[in-house]
Amino acid sequence: MKIHEYQGKDILRKFGVPVPRGEVAFSVDDAVNAAKRLGGSVWVVKAQIHAGGRGKGGGVKVAKSLDEVKQYAKQILGMTLVTHQTGPEGRLVKRLLVEEGANIDKEFYVGITLDRAQSKNVMMVSTEGGMEIEKVAEEHPEKIVKEAIEPSVGFQQFQARKLAFALGLTGDAFKNGVKFLLSLYKAYEATDASLFEINPLVVTKEGAVIALDAKVNFDDNALYRHPEFAELRDLDEEEPLEIEASKSNLNYIKLDGNVGCMVNGAGLAMATMDIIKLAGGEPANFLDVGGGANATTVASGFKIILSDKNVKAILINIFGGIVRCDRVANGVVEAAKAVHVQVPIVIRLAGTNADIAADILRNSGMSFLVAENLKDAADKVTKALAA
Repeated sequence: MKIHEYQGKDILRKFGVPVPRGEVAFSVDDAVNAAKRLGGSVWVVKAQIHAGGRGKGGGVKVAKSLDEVKQYAKQILGMTLVTHQTGPEGRLVKRLLVEEGANIDKEFYVGITLDRAQSKNVMMVSTEGGMEIEKVAEEHPEKIVKEAIEPSVGFQQFQARKLAFALGLTGDAFKNGVKFLLSLYKAYEATDASLFEINPLVVTKEGAVIALDAKVNFDDNALYRHPEFAELRDLDEEEPLEIEASKSNLNYIKLDGNVGCMVNGAGLAMATMDIIKLAGGEPANFLDVGGGANATTVASGFKIILSDKNVKAILINIFGGIVRCDRVANGVVEAAKAVHVQVPIVIRLAGTNADIAADILRNSGMSFLVAENLKDAADKVTKALAA
């Protein structure tokens, strides 16, 4: 689950991670009043959407008077902000963060996430703050310093010192940097986060180390331990079909193609999308119905897939391990009749009772295209599109 920058900073603040003072604003008047309460002579007006690159898209402005705060708030609120992460359709800005200005001396990058290859959390730092970390990794990988964290002992002070040295910090900035990194990891671990990204992390001319930005993602599988985070979810920032899928415990991500995919298992879903592209088609979605596929889950999957107007054919690819193929086949027949699917359906079932399942589909009285293997399924669905 993603949250907004101001919400992430509220969490960091509770764990002693230094962040600028700021307030969320939902209107121009809110923004001006927030600036008045914050005081000072410089404020930053920032669009709040679930995407990076807001500054380049015109969603971050530095105001040097209350009139400028008002001007920028009017400009940003209600705009459709397009960044490299939103895609060309952009995101509508419905809320702002108004923050006090900072006397910036240097900018850095800090991130924490899980390295699945090592099965360990990794903290990364870079002197290239403010830049897209993907671009830094591609062009200057040597400028990213990583420190793997042993789960049994946690993030140690010597590791924080090593990373602070890598950033070239000295004096008070070094001491504050070490303290910052230790507090940041404590917050990451305590909240069951999947990603913390501070870009930029800044050192002020006074030697303070502050999180000028905060990207916080939570591990959905651990949210049951944090009911207090439920209110942080902003449904306006999520794809409506993905919200609907989550209600049926389906893992769905909308894509731009025209072949709807219904698969059990994330790895099989990825392979299915790959082979569709290899056959010349374009997947319209990632949809994992899980190990217990039945008539109810298949029907929900059909409804969600067909809500996408771009879908012109559906490929169902189920491996019957936990669930028998014949049970899935009966579920597909029931669901297809109930939902009244009007596009071609290609089905490949493999595993337990796959032969029985194929007979059920062929004798269903419906025009299913039954595939023998994954390649055959991809070929048949692309041919169905061309028909």
